[in-house]
Formats: sequence, structure tokens, C-alpha cells
Amino acid sequence: MNFFLILNSFFGLLLSFILIMVFVAFFILSERKILSYIQIRKGPNKVGFIGLLQSFADLIKLVVKIKVNNFQYWSFLALLGTYLIVILSLFYCLLYYYYFNNTNSMLSLLWFLIITSLTGYSLLMIGWGSYNKYSLFGSIRSSFSSVTFEACLMCLILIYGLFFNSYCLDEGNSNNISLFISLFTLYFLWLISILCETNRTPFDYAESESDLVSGFNVEFCNVYFTCVFACEYLIIFIISWFSSVIFFSGIFWWLSLLFHIFYFLWARATLPRVRYDFFVNFMWRISVCYLTLYLLLSI
Repeated sequence: MNFFLILNSFFGLLLSFILIMVFVAFFILSERKILSYIQIRKGPNKVGFIGLLQSFADLIKLVVKIKVNNFQYWSFLALLGTYLIVILSLFYCLLYYYYFNNTNSMLSLLWFLIITSLTGYSLLMIGWGSYNKYSLFGSIRSSFSSVTFEACLMCLILIYGLFFNSYCLDEGNSNNISLFISLFTLYFLWLISILCETNRTPFDYAESESDLVSGFNVEFCNVYFTCVFACEYLIIFIISWFSSVIFFSGIFWWLSLLFHIFYFLWARATLPRVRYDFFVNFMWRISVCYLTLYLLLSI
């Protein structure tokens, strides 16, 4: 019996991973198209019908890229960070599968917190293991952003546990009272925080104007770059789904999921990068302090 349960979970995880990766391919295409329309130019429109196969063509091009051997451009630590972020993406997909399969654990929110806390280590390992100081600087900034998001996420999960008296993801949809209505101000702080976790504009500190490089993955190519790049977008989708599960229920869940996905695209197209000291002051002096104060008052 346990064997069939493990086999069922494995195929469910594999199916969830494939479906999310297909979504990631079209999400990247949608991002490029929306950015082009906002900037009054044409986006990808050559490969396939109106450019629908552009992401798959980019994937093939990245995979067949030539890698120069016998050249010191990354270490085993960087490869270990790549494998770690892929494994964390699989764990994200497993939580996603368990949620829609109605097999959630009573501590599923805490599992989500643990998986999210390991993302900063993978980014730090990728940048630190690359023989490039700009990769190291970008990974340190990205890791600090992830730690900041984890502080906000921890406070929010504690508030969620006090509100619903449970750490199960199903509790929000099984109650008529939505967390969004009750904790309206926390939702806007959460929208800011999720941009930090996913390294999106205006908090994309993995790269900076003074570095003029891609960020912590500047030394990566072919399959390894594809894994890091795709897993970043997979985490964006999972964070959008998680935000909808936490704050909304019913038909508003689907509308909020579409809004959160578009929110990431809109933020990249319109918002300028915030200065790093302003970001640190806001997240730690305002956001985290406000959440901590609200948590103490709730207790």
C-alpha cells in the first residue's frame, strides 16, 4: 500500500512539474510580449504562430550551447547550488500537487516556510561557487532579499495560524471569512515582499548598473543556466499561487491568481529599481516591525 502511495506521489509530482514548466514557457513569452507592447515595439513573433513557439526555440538554443571545458568558470559548490534550486522547485511542485489532491498536511505552511528559507542558500552557493566577484556580489544581495522575505513570511504565517487556528493551506478556502478582508493592510506589504523573494523589479539586486552583468548566474551556460532561469520563474508562479491561497477563497482565488501573475509583469515594465538602503530601511524598519507589532497585539 505504501508503495502505491509513493508511486502515486511520484507521478503526481512529475505531472505537476511538467504542467508548471509548460506554464513557465508561456509565462516567459507573455512577459516578453507585454513588455514589448508597453515599450511600443514588437515582441517575439517569428517562431510559430504569432511567436508561440519562441520559448521552446530558446530552450533548444540554450541546451545546445557549447561549453568550454578545461576552463575554471565555476566550482562544485556552484553546481551544488544549481542542483539544490532544482530540488527545491520539485518540493514546491509537491506542495502544489498535495494542495489540489486534497492531501495537505496540517503543517503544510511550515513546510513551505522551510523550502523558501533554503532558496537563499542556493543563490549564495551559485554566486560564491562562480569564479567571479560580480556573481558573488549579486548572490549576496539576492540572498539578503530572500532573508528579508522570510522574516515577513514567518510573521504572516504566525498571523495565519492565529487567525485560522491551523497551519493547513486548506483552512483559508474552507472558511467564509477571507484573510484579505480582515487583514487588508498586510496584503499590500505582502505584494512588496514577494518581489523581494523572486528578485524582481524594483528589487532585482542580483544585477546592478555598476556591475553590468546578468547577476549571480553570469558564469552559467547551456543546461545549468536553463535550470536556474526556469526554476526562478517556477518560483514566481508558486508564490503567485501561494498568495492567492493565503488571502483569497472561492471565485476570487482564480481572479487573484491572474492578478498576481500580471502584477509581476507590470512591476518589471514600470517600476524603477529602488536604492538598496531605501529597500533595507523599508523592509526591516517598517514592514517587519509592523508585522511583529500586529502579531504581538493579536496574541
